[in-house]
Amino acid sequence: MKKQPYFLIVLGILAVILILSGSSMFVTLQPGERGVIFRKFSGGLDKEHVAQPGFHIIAPWNKMNVYVVREQKSEETMDVLDKSGLSLNIDVSVRFNPEYEKIGYLHEVFGKDYINQLVIPEVRSSVRQVAGRYNAEEIYSTRRKEVEDAIIQETSLILHKNNIQMKALLIRSINLPAKIKTAIESKLQQEQEALAYQFRLDKEKSEAERKRIAADGEAVANKIINSSLTDALLKMRGIEATIKLSESPNAKVVVIGSGKNGMPLILGNN
Repeated sequence: MKKQPYFLIVLGILAVILILSGSSMFVTLQPGERGVIFRKFSGGLDKEHVAQPGFHIIAPWNKMNVYVVREQKSEETMDVLDKSGLSLNIDVSVRFNPEYEKIGYLHEVFGKDYINQLVIPEVRSSVRQVAGRYNAEEIYSTRRKEVEDAIIQETSLILHKNNIQMKALLIRSINLPAKIKTAIESKLQQEQEALAYQFRLDKEKSEAERKRIAADGEAVANKIINSSLTDALLKMRGIEATIKLSESPNAKVVVIGSGKNGMPLILGNN
């Protein structure tokens, strides 16, 4: 009976601890969230075990670091220099999310502010490095897809090494100084007009060549035909024609030997 007050005191202390620390002991992770526990007295950050969505109970002296692992987006506008030192403005959009099972390692190095500490700086760095390998005209028009692919590849690689999965990166706009932009667009228009003119020339040349080949073929065919039309062959064809006429039921007047070279002469038919 004497021990009862002490029991009640201990129970009361435990109740107070539970009340004071209740919010930190019970953690609910929502869909699209993951957690990594920091154990203050037993091992520190538990990088290997990632808490899944649901209800979790942890010791009051430990801490659950909650991460949103849904896809996120960042839009960045930056001034960069091309390989000749010309300044241009590039607007990019990047979509990404932390690698689910690696958030412990991400938290250890960059913490919850990893977007500002890692993602944005690396995107900016990749854009500047790639832009520095091309001139303004290539970035703006002629090799834009190649520039974009290089930025995507280099950004994705560095983010993956730091436990971030990049889903997409798009160059939304490229802005040049007005005079440079006008000069490039004028040059591109002239190139297109030159290509169109060359296409017409090539087409006309092709048509002329086709006609020449056709004429040559027709001349050769006529030459072959003329060389084969001997007098004997013509007489034979004439006789064959006369025979066919004679077999016709229509009345005709045929004078034998009156035509050129003695061929039959058809005077008329009814």
